[in-house]
Amino acid sequence: MCGRFALTATPEELMELFGLLEADDFPARFNIAPTQPIIVIVASDRAEPGSNLPERKALLVRWGFTPGWVKDPRKFPLLINARAETAVGKAAFRAAMRHRRILVPASGFYEWRRPAKGGGEPSQAYWVRPRKGGIVAFAGLMETWSSADGSEVDTAAILTTDANRVVRHIHDRMPVVIEPEDFARWLDCRTQEPRDVTDLMVPAAEAYFEAIPVSDKVNKVTNTGPEIQDEVAPVIPAAPAASKARADDRDDDGQMSLF
Repeated sequence: MCGRFALTATPEELMELFGLLEADDFPARFNIAPTQPIIVIVASDRAEPGSNLPERKALLVRWGFTPGWVKDPRKFPLLINARAETAVGKAAFRAAMRHRRILVPASGFYEWRRPAKGGGEPSQAYWVRPRKGGIVAFAGLMETWSSADGSEVDTAAILTTDANRVVRHIHDRMPVVIEPEDFARWLDCRTQEPRDVTDLMVPAAEAYFEAIPVSDKVNKVTNTGPEIQDEVAPVIPAAPAASKARADDRDDDGQMSLF
C-alpha cells in the first residue's frame, strides 16, 4: 500500500509544478507517517469570469481519512489508503470520489517486502522514487470531519492500485500517480465524475520508478533525517516454499490497513 512517504521539494518547486500562487514555507520531510499533517493540492473555488487567480491551492490536512458521518474518530479505523478499484462503491469514500479529489505531492514513498510468516527473515524496506527525480503527484481523496462542538479537521487518504513490475516484487499495491497533463481533469469534480477519471487510476509506467533498498531506520517515525534514504545491501529472500493462501487473497480489501 502506501504507509510512509517523503516530500523534500521546495515551496517554489511546488508552485511551479502545480501552478500555485503561493505555498507556505516548510522543511524537507524524509519520513512522513500516518496522522501527521501533509500538503495536498485542491481545486480553487470557482473564480469570477476574467479572473487571473490560480486554479489550484495547497492545504495542510491530516493523513488519515475520516468520513463526515463518523461520530467518534477514536473508534474508527485509520484510513490512510483507498483502493482505486473499489473506492467509488465504498460508503467511506463514495462522496469524496465524486466531490473532493486531491493531489498529494511527494518525492517518493517507502514500501516493505515482508517475508512469509515463520521464515525468520527480516523485512526489507525500499525507497521508491521517480527515476528522473522531481515531484510525483499521488491521487488522493479529502474529507472535512466536523465534531459536535463545531471544530473541523481536514483529512485525506492516498489512492492505490496494482503494483507495476518495478514494485511488484516488493508489494502488490502502489500509489496511483497522476501525470501533470491530467492534473486539471483529476481535480475537476464539477464536470468529471468518477467514471470519467477511471482511466487515470492505473499503475505507473514501468520505467517511472526505481526501488532502492534502505535500512530499517525508516521504520521509526522519530528517524526523520536524509540518512534513512541511504542505499544498503538488500536482504536476499530464501527460496519460496509452498504456503497457504495469502491474506491479500481473502475478501478483506485492505483499505483499512497501514501496510
